[in-house]
Amino acid sequence: MSTPKAELLLITPNAEKLIETVGRTSYLSFDKQGEDTEKRFIRMLIKNGHLSVLEHAYATFRISGVSRAMTHQLVRHRLCSFIQQSQRYVDESNFHYVEPDSVRDNPEAHSIFIDFMDKARQAYLKLNSLKIKKEDARYVLPNAVETQIVVTANFREWRHIIELRGKPQSQWEIRRVAIEILKILKNHAPTVFGDFEIDEAKEIVKEV
Repeated sequence: MSTPKAELLLITPNAEKLIETVGRTSYLSFDKQGEDTEKRFIRMLIKNGHLSVLEHAYATFRISGVSRAMTHQLVRHRLCSFIQQSQRYVDESNFHYVEPDSVRDNPEAHSIFIDFMDKARQAYLKLNSLKIKKEDARYVLPNAVETQIVVTANFREWRHIIELRGKPQSQWEIRRVAIEILKILKNHAPTVFGDFEIDEAKEIVKEV
């Protein structure tokens, strides 16, 4: 069973202080900057919906241990930049896969799932033996195949992704990824993401 992992590759240095400096351009209130003044300023921005200022800070994550089904959802966030593991160039003969809890916990469903994964692998290997290129052999690979993807987005977009994908009705896999990303961002930019709370028991994100 693969476990989603979010690894922070890069984040804007002193992101919250940068947001304050940028935002104060609107008011020409640079003289009000001081130690920890960014916290009150950012809370004011979020309360008033002035989220465009948050777009000046960015974070880049490598997300691994997830399925292609999950990344198909993630790439719909068009304000992000993506680089994903290529099935055209990478040999998937020994692919790992993600199995939903609901399938794994049902013996009959689990048996069907595992059997299908094995048949998909055998089909891929047979196409390889017939000298079919990887870019064409990949057509038999299921959505469950594990992949990794690098995502860059500004803080406003990360807030949007976390808010949308952290909800109870969101698909379980992308929700778990959103939670892992939020944990990291709350550590690096606690004020920007401070109004999001993680309910570990229910595996959801709530706004406070």
